[in-house]
Amino acid sequence: MELPKFILGDNTDHPDAIYIIHTEFPRFIINLENDEVEWFEEFDQHDQKELETETENYIRQATEFYDREVARYDD
Repeated sequence: MELPKFILGDNTDHPDAIYIIHTEFPRFIINLENDEVEWFEEFDQHDQKELETETENYIRQATEFYDREVARYDD
């Protein structure tokens, strides 16, 4: 079974949070409420520099995924 690239997550302990789980490398969870990212990977200095430039792109992709999912629920 192949996992989807993004998964929508929910937690009743954090009712205002909107969690998106990114299942491909680099794996992370982002809370779209505040754009806080929690990485599941360990990174070296080279990876850290690349992440700094790519994080904004990951946030954009996660937001687009969320918007698409919400639009599908409305249909």
